[in-house]
Amino acid sequence: MKLIIGLGNPGKKYHNTRHNVGFRVVEELAHRHKVERQESKYDAIIAHIRIGSEKILIVKPLTYMNLSGRAVQPLLAYYKLGMEDLLVIYDDMDLPVGNLRVRSEGGAGGHKGVTSIIERLGGRGFARLRLGIGRPEDETIDWVLGKFSAREQAVMDQTISRAADAAEYWVQHGIDRTMNEYNSRSEA
Repeated sequence: MKLIIGLGNPGKKYHNTRHNVGFRVVEELAHRHKVERQESKYDAIIAHIRIGSEKILIVKPLTYMNLSGRAVQPLLAYYKLGMEDLLVIYDDMDLPVGNLRVRSEGGAGGHKGVTSIIERLGGRGFARLRLGIGRPEDETIDWVLGKFSAREQAVMDQTISRAADAAEYWVQHGIDRTMNEYNSRSEA
C-alpha cells in the first residue's frame, strides 16, 4: 500500500489557485483510476484506488496548508506505513511554471505544508513531487493564493497530467527510477 498526498487548501475560495496544484494532481489520479471507496478521517478526504496491483490511498488534507502534517502523520500510523510509502505533491515557487522535480527526501524549502509534515513525522525521508508555479516579483501570499493566467493555466493542465504520470510511475518503479525518468524531462 502507498499513500499519495496532494497538498492544498480546502474550500471553493482556493480552488484552482497556485497553492492547490497538489489537490489537482490527486483529483487527476482519482479521475484516471476507479475509486473503490472514499472516506473522511484524520482531517482528510481519502480515496482508495489501485494502480496496477498496488492499493493506493490518494489524500487531500482538510486542514489548511500550514497544518498538513496533522492529516498525514495519523494516516501513516493508522495504515502502518513508513515514510518510504509516502509521496507528497505540492507547489514550488522556486521552479518555473510547468517544471516538475522529484526528490527522495530533503528539507521543506520554505514550504509551510511540507514543514508541518516533517515536524509531525519527525523526519524528512519521504518522496516529494514538486510542481513549479513561478516566483512573484512582490507579495508571495497573494501569488500562491492567486489563480494562473490563461497561458499559465494551459501549461499547468499539461503539468498536472505529467505529475499524475510521475505519481503512477513512482508506485510501479520506485523513487530512484522516477527521479531519473521525470527530472530529466521536466520542462513543459
